[in-house]
Amino acid sequence: MKHKGFRFGLGLLLLSLAACSTSPTGRRQLLLYSDNDVAQLGLTSFEQLKKQTKVSKNAKQTKFVQCVAKAVTEQIPAQYSNRPAQWEVVLFDDPQINAFALPGGRIGVYSGLLGIAKGQDQLAAVIGHEVSHVLAKHSNERLSQSQVANLGMVAADMALGSSGYRQPAMAALGVGVQVGVLLPYGREQETEADLLGLSLMANAGFDPRQAVTLWQNMAQSHKGKQQPELLSTHPSDGTRIQAIQQLLPRVMPLYQAARQAGRQPKCQ
Repeated sequence: MKHKGFRFGLGLLLLSLAACSTSPTGRRQLLLYSDNDVAQLGLTSFEQLKKQTKVSKNAKQTKFVQCVAKAVTEQIPAQYSNRPAQWEVVLFDDPQINAFALPGGRIGVYSGLLGIAKGQDQLAAVIGHEVSHVLAKHSNERLSQSQVANLGMVAADMALGSSGYRQPAMAALGVGVQVGVLLPYGREQETEADLLGLSLMANAGFDPRQAVTLWQNMAQSHKGKQQPELLSTHPSDGTRIQAIQQLLPRVMPLYQAARQAGRQPKCQ
């Protein structure tokens, strides 16, 4: 049993080393799944979500959200191997302040967000951020981390052997491990998505300075209340606002160049 656990652990190490990749910002990533596999998982999850959550019938708001998403996604650089050919954008009739993007080209925005994201530029900041999670393969990364944790649990199970100690070991190694596309992202992934998202919205002709105002609105919205779901796993409001302000000098030239090139979205 001890030898089996050692072999399993060695196999796990070799698998991890073989699957190492680099994110768009140069950060090391563990990616165990193909782009196609993750995209299919995203598409399946989105179809399930549409069955479980009411889709908005507000044509004006839907058109506005789709207009912003189209302008943002059209500026995705060709360098991204997992860039979807098309994006489906759905506005859900739900009061939660949230939005997401899934591998496979699916974007979901909850109507509650429109009360916080004032105007096209602020909504573009959210959509750019969420789309950047997809482009940086963060879902693949989180799924891969969960898979490694699950393999580690099996290895520990085999090494311990005794059923009396097996359950506590499984519980300890599995704390916080949930397999699924909508896993909470880590702080490094959130910061990376902020940078990529600001660049994406700026290239589309949306004012990246409005991202600061957006997060100020977010902070104001949950004073004395439960924070919006969109913020539940994100850096604190003050930390994020300060980080975005520091990034603005890097992305403002992109915004100015986009405006000069005629990219001036008019989503109303």
